[in-house]
Amino acid sequence: WEPDWRYSGQLSGTLGESKRLEAIRIELTGDMAKAYDVYYRVHAQQLGWMGWAKNGADAGTAGYSYRLEAIQIVLVPKGGAVPAKTLKGATQKVAQAFVQK
Repeated sequence: WEPDWRYSGQLSGTLGESKRLEAIRIELTGDMAKAYDVYYRVHAQQLGWMGWAKNGADAGTAGYSYRLEAIQIVLVPKGGAVPAKTLKGATQKVAQAFVQK
């Protein structure tokens, strides 16, 4: 899949088309990107919480039509540890951050 990047405050996805958001990428820019790594993971329909993606990597699915049901985002000082598999009551079920058919 080849996404179009959206920037702060812009809409991602569609309105009124009943299409699913299946995967995301998140990336910091400017001074934030120099100081922090952004980790994020998604809860995908049928799969549950997936593994952590980092700094613009794919998170979610492609080709399965599984909708994203939730997203967790964590800023970590540059080079810091990957967030835990269980965070704020959400436990990872799938090791990969992204699966594609």
